Amino acid sequence: MNPRKLIGALLILLLALDVQAKAPETSQVKTVRMEGYVGKRVDDCIRRRVMGQNADELIEPFKLQDETQGRWASEFWGKWVQGAMASYQYNQDPALYQKIKDSADKLMATQLPNGYIGDYDTEHQLKGWDVWGRKYTLLGLLKWYRLSGDRKALKSACRLLDYTLTQIGPGKAHIYSTGYYRGMPPSSILEPVMMMYNTTKDERYLDFAKFIVEDDESAGGPRLIAKCDEPVAERFPLKEGQSWWSFENGQKAYEMMSCYVGLLELYRVTGNEQYHRAAETAWRHIVDEEINICGSAASSECFYHGKMAQTRPAIHTMETCVTFTWMQFNERLMDFSDEVKYVDQIERTMYNALMASLKDDGSQIVQYAPLEGFRREGGQQCEVRINCCSANAPRAFAMIPRILYRTPKVDRVDVNLYIPSTASIQLGKRSLELNQETDYPRTGEVMLTVTPDKGKPLKADIALRIPAWAENARVEVNGEAVNGAGAGTYCVVSREWKAGDRISLKMDMQGRVVELNGCLAVERGPVVFARDTRFNDGFVDEAVTIPNKNGVVEMKPANAPNGMWMAFSVPVMRGTYSEARLDARQIHVCDFASAGNTWDESVRYRVWLQKLFYP
Repeated sequence: MNPRKLIGALLILLLALDVQAKAPETSQVKTVRMEGYVGKRVDDCIRRRVMGQNADELIEPFKLQDETQGRWASEFWGKWVQGAMASYQYNQDPALYQKIKDSADKLMATQLPNGYIGDYDTEHQLKGWDVWGRKYTLLGLLKWYRLSGDRKALKSACRLLDYTLTQIGPGKAHIYSTGYYRGMPPSSILEPVMMMYNTTKDERYLDFAKFIVEDDESAGGPRLIAKCDEPVAERFPLKEGQSWWSFENGQKAYEMMSCYVGLLELYRVTGNEQYHRAAETAWRHIVDEEINICGSAASSECFYHGKMAQTRPAIHTMETCVTFTWMQFNERLMDFSDEVKYVDQIERTMYNALMASLKDDGSQIVQYAPLEGFRREGGQQCEVRINCCSANAPRAFAMIPRILYRTPKVDRVDVNLYIPSTASIQLGKRSLELNQETDYPRTGEVMLTVTPDKGKPLKADIALRIPAWAENARVEVNGEAVNGAGAGTYCVVSREWKAGDRISLKMDMQGRVVELNGCLAVERGPVVFARDTRFNDGFVDEAVTIPNKNGVVEMKPANAPNGMWMAFSVPVMRGTYSEARLDARQIHVCDFASAGNTWDESVRYRVWLQKLFYP
């Protein structure tokens, strides 16, 4: 018997005998509880979207195993269950835990004797979205094992991946030939393959991960390393007659970023710097060329030089799956850097594109959240009462408490987001509690109270993220000024902390006018604002100018219609309909997340206002 196969068989036997050790816990942030606007939105999403999902419906396609049309129903369970598990890690709800367990047990019951879990019939395996679906199943099972210690889940995941290794690899199928979009969807299985390797230390899985990368760098693959220096919208230009929805299209945003997430996991183990460089270089291209003012991207779910094109309406723009994966990509890059730029990106996306995706009652997720128009519920997909974004978005909401506080070193806590919250944080053999009081981003003031355990002082670093837009930020400890609060950096406070020590952060929350392509938009802190017809203060599509001084505009708090989070009045000059050359007046704007959040098509909103031309 081949030694590697023997090792794999012995591993399965050990799992069956219940002697495989549970993966160790790595997070030092033990508990987080959020309040305020963000805390409520996360709670709404868990209560209505996660708990409200009929998980049995997501498992039904796995029972039928009759897919022949290239659909993607096999992704839904893996997406939903990952969001559910991350939600449970946040709120520790026993009912949610039981719901996850029941669904995992039912999913594993669909596994065939050969190890396959999926919805494709035998003839159509390795086609369409089959391998992509296996990726999500593997992620769901492996994360359930890590959460619960259920060895059946690890054994089931091993069998599924081992079956996949009999079909794809040297002398078998190319990984890139098993799916659309230059093979990026199936190639993103790299992430759970690395998770499996890290869990089992079985070298077969590391070899397979390396095969995926090498295969993808060949002429037929997406060449994510070789092409990392090229704009993401130009890597494989479509020729005349080629379909946007085809193998030839290498611009699919969500799947491309998913591949880079997997590549970073391979870098974590191998230390091969070209993997990290490829991901970081692609990230820079995405920031510079694709991410719009609200922190998302893509048209028809593909990169299209959207940053410069964002002032024009685009078909199927800002897919929520793209929004989540952009946040995920940034979160993974955070593991390899102490720069704040990744959190800055996450914060912008979170307050704008992500919050805009959730219905006011938390029950549904939009598929697309354009910068103008109206919002509405996404459709059902693959004959299942869910769509890709409704399955995926809870993962983004559950990411927020993970980003909020992080421990990059055993003696350091990073405060990345400013949300009213309480956290218990382990630092080596000691722990401390942080209590954060703030109404940010409505205001720019934050107060943190530090309480070490055992009533004894604790020496540690507490690092506050100063956003790149926050010029002249001020940090004090117990009323004494602290140096180092530069915009776009961490302000690191090193001291021996005593119970009751207080850290204050103050940021100027000025309105800012942004101009692009003859259009104007308004920002304040990390939040983008929009006109909304519910204000009844004029034609939302009218052309205006916005008086400002060096890009700063005066914004005054205003009464908001029911259901809006923040509203301000902004001065404008208009002249299209006035007898006077220019007519000064105030218009109202609300945060982008609130714009159109009734999901009523009669309520219209607009971020980019046409700039009035006058000679």
